[in-house]
Amino acid sequence: MGWELGWEWPLTGRTEELRFIDRAGRSGRGTRGVLLSGAAGVGKTRLAREAVAAAVRRGTLTRWATGTASARALPLGAFATWTEPGGGDASLTLNRTMDALLHGAGPAGVVVAVDDAHLLDDLSALLVHQLVLRQAAAVVITVRSGCPAPDAVTAVWKDGHLERLEVQPLSKPQTAAVLEAVLGGPVDRSSASRLWKLTQGNALLLRHVVESELEASNLRCVRGTWRWSGTPSVSPALADLVATRMGELSGPVQDVVDLLALSEPIDIALLAQLAAVAAIEEAEARGLVTVQQAGDTLWAGLAHPLYGEARRVTLGALRARRLRGRMATALADHPGHHGDNTLRRAVLAVDSDLPPDAALFTEAAAHAALLMDMSLVERLARAAVAAGAGFKAQLLVTTALAATNRHEDIEDELAILTAMATTDAELVRATLVRVPALAYVTSGPAEAEAVLDDAESRVEQEGYRFQLTALRAYTEATQGRPARALECATTALDAPDLPDEPVILASAGLVIALGVTGRTDEIAQAAARGHEAAARSSQLGFLRTPLTMAQATGLRLAGYLRDAEDLVVRFREEAKDQEFGNELSGFIMGDNELARGRVADATRRLREALMGLREYGNAGGFVYFCLLSLTRSLALAGDLPGARNSLTELEAERSPSLAVFDPELALVRAWVTSLEGALSNAIKLAHEGADGAARRGQYAHEVLALQTAVCLGDASVAGRLAELTSLVDGPRVWAAAAHAAALSTGDAKGLRAASAQWEETGDLLSAADAAAQSASTHLRRGERAQAHAAAARAHRLAQTCQGVRTPALLEAARPVPLTRREREIAVLAARGLTNQQIADRLIVSVRTVEGHLYRIGNKLGITNRRELAALLLDS
Repeated sequence: MGWELGWEWPLTGRTEELRFIDRAGRSGRGTRGVLLSGAAGVGKTRLAREAVAAAVRRGTLTRWATGTASARALPLGAFATWTEPGGGDASLTLNRTMDALLHGAGPAGVVVAVDDAHLLDDLSALLVHQLVLRQAAAVVITVRSGCPAPDAVTAVWKDGHLERLEVQPLSKPQTAAVLEAVLGGPVDRSSASRLWKLTQGNALLLRHVVESELEASNLRCVRGTWRWSGTPSVSPALADLVATRMGELSGPVQDVVDLLALSEPIDIALLAQLAAVAAIEEAEARGLVTVQQAGDTLWAGLAHPLYGEARRVTLGALRARRLRGRMATALADHPGHHGDNTLRRAVLAVDSDLPPDAALFTEAAAHAALLMDMSLVERLARAAVAAGAGFKAQLLVTTALAATNRHEDIEDELAILTAMATTDAELVRATLVRVPALAYVTSGPAEAEAVLDDAESRVEQEGYRFQLTALRAYTEATQGRPARALECATTALDAPDLPDEPVILASAGLVIALGVTGRTDEIAQAAARGHEAAARSSQLGFLRTPLTMAQATGLRLAGYLRDAEDLVVRFREEAKDQEFGNELSGFIMGDNELARGRVADATRRLREALMGLREYGNAGGFVYFCLLSLTRSLALAGDLPGARNSLTELEAERSPSLAVFDPELALVRAWVTSLEGALSNAIKLAHEGADGAARRGQYAHEVLALQTAVCLGDASVAGRLAELTSLVDGPRVWAAAAHAAALSTGDAKGLRAASAQWEETGDLLSAADAAAQSASTHLRRGERAQAHAAAARAHRLAQTCQGVRTPALLEAARPVPLTRREREIAVLAARGLTNQQIADRLIVSVRTVEGHLYRIGNKLGITNRRELAALLLDS
């Protein structure tokens, strides 16, 4: 790829530091210069070079000197280029060298930069000291924190002759800015955060890591956004750099570092059983190890994440296996939390020189499932199966594959699991994981339904049948049959002693059904029971994500947008460490941001989430959910090519297993169609969504669909929305009904009031549309002052929505004396459609289109489509 260290990275995120250096160099308070202090690789030298470059641009004479360990043995070694011998007289030599250094200075003076001044010999340090005291030049000095410097260097800032700036590592936002500047495009926020965490903001390490990951193709551009996946690949150059920072390791200290590299943090008491106490203390003193207290326990960890990465690369396989075995053996007798110790022991033992322990691996895999670490679950469970474990371990293998949507592997593993089920209890447990996997990951609802029917026919005990009824509640809900889902969920949840897994499934089905039917005020209790069960379940705990999504969707549909935001923020924190947790929380966050009107933020977050989810195939329907929101977001942002492409992907991902979201698919089509200019067709699509939702009893979706029609300009649905106020919970239905009523009667003031009502709920998109419709209504009546006020409100709200573009907003922003039909045809013509294409789109004759275009031209005084586009289109 050609990424080489010789290439200069752009200096990004250091504006404040550069201003500080510039002020210090021009100070009139007796100080002329700055001492830059910081850790190795933090960016001191780069800042100094930038300061020197700025001085050159001002016409200043500049000098650059560098302290080195080798030059330190020579008097004035750092300034050898300018040294003028004084016949053995050190003072004369110093003065002559200073004169040579300053020779050629003009009115702009001299800037002398000294890099790594802590390595200067005494005479060089004295020269710097004299330059500063005599104010003969502005001086920029860098020193490494924690390294002793000559007294003369230390004195220049301690005595107040130079300003001192402690150069800090790059912050997380600064790291993201640097990455985007270097890579030339947006960087996935999760990737930027991981790179910052790995390098701890050290600019030099960041550069080496980025170039190493580019070379390994772990850092790559996907659909215009850079994403880092996989584990760090430590290049030889990076390994050498980290080894240099760590310094030479004696045998005992190396033992300490290697033990921590394989399993950090380690309880100090345990570490002392495995390594010499003196070596632990030396490692801490040298800054290789940090010690932190948590409760009554002291924990040791490596001082930098890259220390572990670099040591693991050089650690031999046999030594690593032996050290893991020693730690696993020591942990077996070490006091601590049972689950944590069990998991750590298993992780160490599975790749150690110890004999395999099937029971340990199975127990640890179950614990890892509670922590949502599904890659570890699969690894440990497979090791357990290989060691002779039975049904429970195989169940955990399939659980991990289902949770991570590994469709290429799961069917074979499900077949093995089913064959291992010898009791009704095992058959039911296998069915609880098999049916969702078939429905949402591999085959679709028909095969899943057949498997569920077969299990119900084979199981006779009532308790097990209730568990299967709970499963049916979930599948019925997602397939858009909420009435049946409510019935099944209620039956199952009323059953005595229902285990956690069916409680999760029934609760999820109940929450979906309550949300889409409009009974949102009942969701909280049902969701709470499901979340409590999920926290205890190693088999279906991963369903907390669709449960959270269902709860957030219900709140969004009802218009409880702030409550939904609180929920998804909590979920993001809970999911950040689980497998593709950032992607799952990302699309749920993006959907919420879109509902609140933060269109640009939503688009970026949804794109990032989609990129990550794509790495997991269809991701159990999550790709579909993400595309639903992303396509609408792109349409609202006015990105017609992006919206069309996204809609094509969305249509391809649609599954009958997720038919409950068909009304939202219709609305996405409506928004894309409206962006194309076919407004009447868009309204028809919104009605199709509303009609389909009504047939299924999904009244909350019907409200959303009719609200969309109103925002697109449909004045015919006020009556139905008024009826729905008695069926659906939440503020959305009331705001939509008020909005529709005002639009149907042409009540401009009512539309303004509806805009305020929408803003109160947090739906700024709808608030902007209602304000824009108010402006257009006032204008049609010739009420220009009121129209301008409403348009200003619409503009403010649109800006808050990050530049959203809707038909209502565009009409208010670019008012023309056209009827609704004329404007629709004019926009289609402006987008380049031929008369025949317009006629086909609107199902009218070509002669009708020609007549409209003739009248449009007369009204607007234009003669071609290019002029129409300039007048009507936003870009």
